[in-house]
Amino acid sequence: MARARITDDIGIPAVDRAVREAAVRDDVATAVRFTLQLLAERFPGNTVELRVPPFGATQCIEGPKHTRGTPPNVIETDAETWLALATGTVAWVDAVETASVTASGSRADLTGRLPILRLRA
Repeated sequence: MARARITDDIGIPAVDRAVREAAVRDDVATAVRFTLQLLAERFPGNTVELRVPPFGATQCIEGPKHTRGTPPNVIETDAETWLALATGTVAWVDAVETASVTASGSRADLTGRLPILRLRA
């Protein structure tokens, strides 16, 4: 069963609280799920699986579809790094170089797809 869509009026404030304050776990979970949802909506597909344990995962980006087992293109990171990437406070290349992100597979690259949400100053 698919998860209910997180609306902007719930998701954006959760992201704001999660990146600017000492957020509670529920805000971080909502922020991660909302930004994963935005990524999948903007770049639909099943070529890359992005995992942000323990809060969520999504498949995105057009291309060859996998049908069984672990997908060939996997990105994994923690919630803090993902939210920094999603909001543009950390660049993809920097996160990869510092090993804050693990990316395996020839298509496991989000360059040019981030940030997906800019917060107001």
